[in-house]
Parts: sequence; C-alpha cells; structure tokens
Amino acid sequence: MDFSTKLSRLSRRGFVLGVGALAASAALTGCGAYDNAASGGSRGSDNGFPRETTKISFCLDYTPNTNHTGIYVAQDKGYFADEGLEVEIIQPSEGTADPVIGSGQAQMGVSYQDYIANDLSSASPIPVTAVAAIIQHNTSGIMSRKEDGVTSAKGMEGRTYATWDMPIEQATIKRVIESDGGDYSKVKLVPYTVDDEVSGLKAKLFDTVWVYEGWAVQNAAVQDYPVNYFSFISMDEVFDFYTPVIAANDDFIASKPEAVRAFLRAARRGYEFAVSDPDASADILCTAVPELDSALAHRSAQFLAGQYQAEAPTWGIIDGGRWARYYQWLNDNSLIEKQIDVNAGWTMDYLER
Repeated sequence: MDFSTKLSRLSRRGFVLGVGALAASAALTGCGAYDNAASGGSRGSDNGFPRETTKISFCLDYTPNTNHTGIYVAQDKGYFADEGLEVEIIQPSEGTADPVIGSGQAQMGVSYQDYIANDLSSASPIPVTAVAAIIQHNTSGIMSRKEDGVTSAKGMEGRTYATWDMPIEQATIKRVIESDGGDYSKVKLVPYTVDDEVSGLKAKLFDTVWVYEGWAVQNAAVQDYPVNYFSFISMDEVFDFYTPVIAANDDFIASKPEAVRAFLRAARRGYEFAVSDPDASADILCTAVPELDSALAHRSAQFLAGQYQAEAPTWGIIDGGRWARYYQWLNDNSLIEKQIDVNAGWTMDYLER
C-alpha cells in the first residue's frame, strides 16, 4: 500500500494496534511532505539581540490527518516561531507516539487517554503526560451498512464485528451491547484485515466496525456510500474519554515548563483558526501533505470544527471528572496490567485559560 492510500484510509485500527509494543528506541521518520524550516530561525527580542529558539520534535500518532490540523496551521502561520519555538513534525515508523515521546526522542506528540493508561500500568511505565485535549469529546463509534438497519448496539446481535482482538476494545463493545439490552455472545468477532472501513463494508468483510466519525463516516459521505453510525458516548457516558490529546515527556515538562506553555499557546491559536475557518485550515493541511484526499480532508475539517472545542470555554481543556471516570472503569474491569491512580496521567498546569 502506498503512502497516498494509507492517508486516505485512516482507521481506528491504525491508532490502536501496537500500544505498548514499541521499544523506547523506536525508529522515527520525518513528515516528509512538510517543510519544517518555516518555524526555524531565532526570534527577535526587545534589546535587538536574537533570542535562542527552543527546538521541539512533535510526534504524530499516525500519518498526518485532520486531528493534527491545528499543529500544521500553527506551523504554517508562524505561531510556533512567534513563541520562540522551532518545531519539527515527525511520525513513528510504526505503532504509536508514546514510546517515542517517553524515550525523549520527541518532546511532545499525540496520544490518547487509553494509551496513557497502558503507559501508567506497564511494568516499565512510559513517562508521558497529557497536557491538552485536541478534541473535546470521544467522536468514535460503530459504523455499518445502511441497508442492515443497525442503529444501536443491540442491533449488533447476529452480525459480524471487525475486532483488533484487544481487551479494552472488546470490553467496550460488550458494555455498550449489554447496556442496550443485547447479548454480546451473539456477536461474531472477525479479524480486522483492512485499512479502509468503507471498502470493508462494501466487500461485506464485516457488518459493523469501530470508527472515528470525523474520518470514516465522512469518508463514507464523500464516497456517497450509505451507512448507519452511533457513537459510544450516546450509549454510555463512561466512554466520553479523551481521544486524542497532546502529550509531553515528563522530563521535558520538568526542565522546560515555559516551552510547554509556549507550544500550547501556539497550538491553541492553530486550533482556534481551524474552528473559525475549517476550509482554509484544510487547505493548509493539504498543502503540507498533498497526498491527502482533499475532498475528505475538507469534509472532515468541517465536522471537526465543531468538535475541537465543542462547549468547553477554551480549546484544550481536560475535565478531571471525565478522565477519572474512564480510568475507574478500566480498574474495575481489570483491563490494564495493574491498578492506576484515576487522577494520574494529565495536567492543566501548562494550558493558559
């Protein structure tokens, strides 16, 4: 599969597979379609002497997509440079960003609340902390063919579900089905073997699949393929966890707190621009990453414009109660290696409000 195809087939599977699988020495690959030099150079100072820039490597969780739009906007418009930062956008060679951030190869990057739970509970904890929410609510759920009439979790009975064979994933499916009065044992689990959920539904490789509304559902609309979709948060509030988040290396937070604050100030400006002008922000993303499907990127940008901040007073806020509720559920169901502090793994100390 070429890079262009991978970009147009962004899936939840791409985010979830490999959690905890990478060693701290994971190899990195640069975000080749983007010229990072736009943020380079020294920032001017009041006394006329150049001020040193702080260099930050920011690791994406996957190939560039609309979740990352605010970062690309901040890079393109010089918001990072305004803060005295030189930001390099990179990707993990495979798997996730957490080991790359935790090892210090990247100082900041994109993670998820469920990933950070694994980081905290592993035998060798990965030192990564969430410092801002990219999207205010969990926008994932179940997508299926329109003709099958699966409009809630109970409707998954007697249907096939494409699974990644992960305990947290399957426990989530079981919870929402049973909460809806259904019988989880009547759902047939089949291996997830595709990167494009729409193609998988068309080929009838599965009947139901876990997707992100901002990408897969928009992809179905772009392809004019009729689907049904219901969100997890419409079924159970425990699943309104934070996915994705901006995370930082713990040592970097301790040694460069002002750089973390500066990065978040610039990122906030980038995401606020994406909220106010989704088409222009999608143009910036597609210019930086021309392999992206422009129609899909623009449709996704329109959807996410209402999701980045949603009803929160400002972009980036993490609600401690929601965070703790999800971690308590993981603890109660023994879905992680060991019990964790439900209030651990996040901070709002560096996000100016």
